Amino acid sequence: MPSPSLLAPVSGRRGLVDSDAAAMTRGITRGVCRHLANTGHAVLTEVKLPNRRRADVVALDPDGRVVIVEVKSVLADYRADGKWREYLPYCDVFAFAVAETFPVDVLPAECGLVVADPWGAEVVRLMTLAPLHPSRRRAMTLRFAQAAAERLQRLVDPPV
Repeated sequence: MPSPSLLAPVSGRRGLVDSDAAAMTRGITRGVCRHLANTGHAVLTEVKLPNRRRADVVALDPDGRVVIVEVKSVLADYRADGKWREYLPYCDVFAFAVAETFPVDVLPAECGLVVADPWGAEVVRLMTLAPLHPSRRRAMTLRFAQAAAERLQRLVDPPV
């Protein structure tokens, strides 16, 4: 079961008005990351998974559960990308994150849904999966830690 803090809504949201898909994606991602961080999660974006896929947002909750959020800014992006099922073996909780204007009726009803803008997010529903096997959880936690450490090192001492 996900931590109750993940379910906390964010009030005072403002909608995304930019029609540029890349800007929409950045805004949705920012809002999701802000919400997760504000609810006690450690958050990274663009994380490579063991199956060579790349998850948009990966978070570790305070209890070590792995959350993956797939960001979809426009309907065409969702329709062109059917890889989301390949993320499920690597998380305890999965959700799509979309803008308020996204036609959510096209998303699978069994999947989690987060509505976000650049200032925050609101969790509508979550797809809670069977807990990860301990060895897979350890591997994902190590992958997360290594990615975070590498990014921090690049900030502290950028490559020449």
